[in-house]
Amino acid sequence: MNPKDHTHFIKTEAKKLGFLSCGISKAEFLEEEAPRLEQWLKEGKHGKMAYMENHFDMRLDPCILVPGAKSVISLLLNYYSPEEQSVDAPKISKYAYGTDYHYVIKDKLKQLFKILKEDIGEINGRVFVDSAPVMDKAWAARSGLGWMGKNTNLISQRVGSFFFIAELIVDLELEYDTPVTDHCGSCTACIDACPTEALTPYNIDGSKCISYLTIELKDQIPNEFKNQMDDWVFGCDVCQDVCPWNRFSKPHNEPLFNPKPELLQYSKKDWEEITETTFDTLFKNSAVKRTRYEGLKRNLSFINP
Repeated sequence: MNPKDHTHFIKTEAKKLGFLSCGISKAEFLEEEAPRLEQWLKEGKHGKMAYMENHFDMRLDPCILVPGAKSVISLLLNYYSPEEQSVDAPKISKYAYGTDYHYVIKDKLKQLFKILKEDIGEINGRVFVDSAPVMDKAWAARSGLGWMGKNTNLISQRVGSFFFIAELIVDLELEYDTPVTDHCGSCTACIDACPTEALTPYNIDGSKCISYLTIELKDQIPNEFKNQMDDWVFGCDVCQDVCPWNRFSKPHNEPLFNPKPELLQYSKKDWEEITETTFDTLFKNSAVKRTRYEGLKRNLSFINP
């Protein structure tokens, strides 16, 4: 097979595995991203996420991560759920309703990589799901899967933004996709709605983002954010919920992402009285385990002192 046939085969197999979209770009240094990342770090917008300062060149050059890399295969996996929690309950992001996406996507990527090796031949590469310094959104945008919106999320005209992004970086030459145009226009819905004013057009102050405050931050949440958390205790969906393009979101078809019924039924009182044993049971194999029981209790006490 030639690069064109290989590309068609990869995209066909990705679709069979349930991926929403697949785009491919040439593995090369992200020249446009370098100054933006450097400035973002210089301004301290990564908060206490010290790991963001590490491996600067590796973040921008896939050939350091995968020697001999020629292509970055970007994949999207839908997680949108129309189901909602109880009205008065503390909120968690939709992406954490079901099984931890790391497990689900990594399994699918490994299957895809295995299929490619079996049908195309010996290929060197690596799969990535938030597990290494890879600029997921930048690669997905280069691959034509969407544009970087004013809320700094990747947005697709076709399906909105409720999806995960993952990569397969390989030493195989393929046909490359081209970026799409920006369709945010004059809309500022995400910026206007952000509870902590973390957003400016196409830029986010991570140290103010509710997702950072409830998950990444290990210290106490600064008092300046009192009454600004909008009842979120794990992540935040506000800038996606208000995005007009998400009216095109469709329910996912991945059973492992389905929420446990008891999670949706949990009342405010249930959350406030949650024990460590219940936490471990309710969030077994869930992304919510990242914040640990102590972190969740901290978040709950901060929004309900």
